[in-house]
Amino acid sequence: MEDKIFNINDENGFIDVALEVFRLQSVNCDVYAEFIRLLKIDPNKVRRIEDIPFLPIEFFKSHQIIANNTQKEIIFESSGTTGTVASKHFVAKVDLYRKSFNKAFQLFYGKPADYTILALLPSYLERGNSSLVFMVDDLIRQSESDDSGFYLNNLDELTDKLLGLSSFGKKILLIGVTYSLLDLAELNELDIPNTIIMETGGMKGKREELVRTELHEILCSRFHVKSIHSEYSMTELMSQAYSKGDGIFNTPPWMKILIRNVNDPYEIIANNKTGGINIIDLANIYSCSFIATQDLGKMTDRGFEVLGRFDSSDLRGCNLLVG
Repeated sequence: MEDKIFNINDENGFIDVALEVFRLQSVNCDVYAEFIRLLKIDPNKVRRIEDIPFLPIEFFKSHQIIANNTQKEIIFESSGTTGTVASKHFVAKVDLYRKSFNKAFQLFYGKPADYTILALLPSYLERGNSSLVFMVDDLIRQSESDDSGFYLNNLDELTDKLLGLSSFGKKILLIGVTYSLLDLAELNELDIPNTIIMETGGMKGKREELVRTELHEILCSRFHVKSIHSEYSMTELMSQAYSKGDGIFNTPPWMKILIRNVNDPYEIIANNKTGGINIIDLANIYSCSFIATQDLGKMTDRGFEVLGRFDSSDLRGCNLLVG
């Protein structure tokens, strides 16, 4: 099955594998199986990916979602904000996660060895057990650059590093949690046009939220770059979507976004309409590949946009498996 997932090359291939994974998980993941049963859905009668039930992401805060007869190799935990309950992802095969994020990164950016990779992810480093830190650490190791590494709150040191590398024409990737990139931008205006600035993770309660266009305008102006890249994923997933500008994200072939009606969580809506983001992540084969997130977004002809969050902290349908 793993080979099938990473060899998808067209829409029909994705649909076939997605339906196969759905039927597998409807039997082999107890939490998901019970959710489907309570919805009174017969998995054998599901013929379209639009009809697959998506598990509310809140369940990762209260249940161990892992395939039957498998053991966890690692537990990833969400960073969240102060006072919130962390989600936990029980990962059965760490190598599968490595395979997924490496294939996705290479698809969008090429080999990590072509970059010096700098990471400004303080909230993730402080919490520990972060899937994002795990991924970036692996990419840093592959970069084969002595200058690659993590930065906590040492922004002056990071500034010097960026300026030094830029002066030598190095190909740089700076990936940072959004609020820390703003801290860096406010500290100094940096002329680093050959640097890819990639934001991820939002404000984490550290700063007032900004609309994407305003945020990207600030960062572009202060770092002298033409566009701001973004990474979109979460603890509960095994795959990432990337944006190379304008807030338009694209997914690797084994990942797909569907938008649901905010008033009817079981209805998938058309392009260019705002709704809840549902994610199919086939690399999540030993957990649940069909997740209803708390994010709002819309599909376009170019990809998908992330527009915000639901006001309510709990998605409709979560009360099906309380206890």
